[in-house]
Amino acid sequence: MSTMRPDLRSPQHSAGFGLVAALFLMIVVTVIIVTMAHLSATQHGISSLAIQQARAYQAARAGLEWGIARALEDGACPAGSLNLSGSLSEYSVAVTCTSSAYMENTSTVAIYRLTATAQNGTPGSRSDYAYRQLTAVVER
Repeated sequence: MSTMRPDLRSPQHSAGFGLVAALFLMIVVTVIIVTMAHLSATQHGISSLAIQQARAYQAARAGLEWGIARALEDGACPAGSLNLSGSLSEYSVAVTCTSSAYMENTSTVAIYRLTATAQNGTPGSRSDYAYRQLTAVVER
C-alpha cells in the first residue's frame, strides 16, 4: 500500500498566501494614508500659526508707528491701546512709553522708549494664540 503525501505546492495549500499578502498591502496603504492625513493637519496648523504670528507682528508695528508719530508730533510720551480694523481687528495692541531728557549744548533733547504689544486673546485661550512685542527708541 502506498501512502500519498500531500503536495505542498498544490492549489489547496497556497490559496491562503494571497489573502495574507492582500491584508499586508491593505495595512501598509492604511498606515500611509493615516500618516499623510496627520502630516497634512500638522502642516495646516503650522501655517495657521505662521499667519497669526505675522499678523501679530504687523499689529505691534502699527502700534509702534502710532506711538512714534504721537511722540514726534506732540512732544509727549504717548501711551494707550489701539483698535485696529480688517484682518488685525482680533488683536489688542497696547503702547507704553517712558521718556527722559538731557541737555545738549543749549537745547533739550527728549528720548522716548516705546513698546508696542499685540496679542489675539490670552495665553491658552485659543489654539492659534499669537503674541508680539516691539520696542523703539526715538530722539526728539
